[in-house]
Amino acid sequence: MRVLNALLLSAALALPLAAPAVADNVITVTGEGTVQVTPDMATIALGVTTDGASAAEAMAANSKALQAVIDRLKSAGIEDRDLQTSNLSLNPNWVGYDAGQTPKIAGYVASNMLSVRVRELDKLGSVLDASITDGANTLNGITFDLASPRPVQDEARKAAVADAKARAELLAAAAGVKLGKIEAISEAAGYGAPMPMFRDEKSAAAVPVASGQIGMTASVTITYQIAE
Repeated sequence: MRVLNALLLSAALALPLAAPAVADNVITVTGEGTVQVTPDMATIALGVTTDGASAAEAMAANSKALQAVIDRLKSAGIEDRDLQTSNLSLNPNWVGYDAGQTPKIAGYVASNMLSVRVRELDKLGSVLDASITDGANTLNGITFDLASPRPVQDEARKAAVADAKARAELLAAAAGVKLGKIEAISEAAGYGAPMPMFRDEKSAAAVPVASGQIGMTASVTITYQIAE
């Protein structure tokens, strides 16, 4: 009898535990929504790179040139709150590598980068022109954005939820079942890549710039119960 009981107990322990019925009786889908919108602000990464025989000379020349750029940007309507130093560097200029000689220092290179926020895109071209005229010789790119992204992001969320619901209904119909209540919702959101949209050259500023459109994207995962 003890041997039989031991065998029954061993068999019971070997059986897998049954998962709750609800956990298997669901449909999980991911919906995506994108809203294209014209940006209303831009951030420029620009700066000044200078060289000099000594570190002090390189930095002094750089500071003088950058101050002239900042003064011109302010005269173009850029406020102090929209100017921020993003990178400052001072490095020796090593030469002699290519000729197989012992490397030596031939002066120094100073670089100071600014992050410039432009809140009026109609002035973007003139701002670029002003900064280049007064000594900015390094441009690391322009990014476009929205001053108030929340309303557009909410529209993308609504579109993502509608997409997820449509996918769930399609899958349920194909499987011959009906959707029940929502069991869980999770979200991940971000920007899409800018899409080119060129301006008329006649209305372009001193430096032609195409602001294009940015796509605000939302992704939503929804788990539905399958109705009994």
